[in-house]
Amino acid sequence: MTYLALGSLLVLVAVVVRAIAEVVARRRGHRIPLLPTALAAAALVALTAVFDTAMIAAGLFAYADAHVSGLRIGLAPVEDFSYPIALAIALPGLWELAGERRADAES
Repeated sequence: MTYLALGSLLVLVAVVVRAIAEVVARRRGHRIPLLPTALAAAALVALTAVFDTAMIAAGLFAYADAHVSGLRIGLAPVEDFSYPIALAIALPGLWELAGERRADAES
């Protein structure tokens, strides 16, 4: 399996979690805001670009050419960006899904 396929699968799972959480949020009478998700994703992508490039340049790790698409941002393959994007998508959804348990624990 290539890193691109693995990353795409991860983002797909994150989108499904977020969609389920959005349904739950609407039932609770609110929505999960999109702007904070977009800002978090942008910040995580920027940090990934900077620090992955630095770590690859320092020789801390490398990618086998057979498993990457060849597209890069800095020295980091685009596949590396699927992880922070999936995190930014899924975490607000997971927080929403955990909200009922938080409310139960507080009362």
